[in-house]
Amino acid sequence: MKVWGKIWPILLIFGVLGAIFGASAYSGSHKTREDLLHQQEIINNQQAHKLVPMGKPVIYLYPEEKTEVAVKLDYDGELTATYPDYRNGWQVMAMPDGTLYDRFDGREYSYLFWEGTCPGAYDLSKGFVVKGEDTKDFLQEKLAFLGLTPREYNEFIVYWMPLMQDHPYNLISFQREAYTDLARLDISSAPDSILRVFMAYQPLDEPIEMEPQQLEPFIRTGFTVVEWGGAQING
Repeated sequence: MKVWGKIWPILLIFGVLGAIFGASAYSGSHKTREDLLHQQEIINNQQAHKLVPMGKPVIYLYPEEKTEVAVKLDYDGELTATYPDYRNGWQVMAMPDGTLYDRFDGREYSYLFWEGTCPGAYDLSKGFVVKGEDTKDFLQEKLAFLGLTPREYNEFIVYWMPLMQDHPYNLISFQREAYTDLARLDISSAPDSILRVFMAYQPLDEPIEMEPQQLEPFIRTGFTVVEWGGAQING
């Protein structure tokens, strides 16, 4: 009993220290939504001066009848690639099934493709935290809900899934004005409905708390224009 009386204060001290350092290590490794928002603020300040690549935005045109369409992109950045060639805009003959014929080279295209770099800040305050291995299932569900057809969301997935699936987790948020204000479209023969899906995502080592983003389904009416693209945000 005398020995125990001498030892237990020492054990108590080690127990308290262990609890303190354990809590410190946990708080340092576990990110909350507030931690992410603070990190996003820092990232946004960096993005205001850093060029962020926009990955494969593509534009589909679905007129109700064969229609000549001119499309111009008013972009707050620099275009790095276009297909077909962007000659101060695209001029195509669009068919109801989405097939396009470029006015200049006469070739057939499935969509209008562009990529570019642009300084800007994306909104990651709401979104979805998804395991990398679940990327395919998540995108199939959400993109279909947003209004992409199987052809459209399959082309989206085969481009983005290989870039996302090997991360432990991804924070995914579908952008609205944060994207459309940077890349404005001017389309002749004004469309009756337009859907622009732009996904910003940030790779994560571990899950975080996140308020789910509320998405709204898209209804196609008349001459419809659909666009999708994305960007990776590095923390």
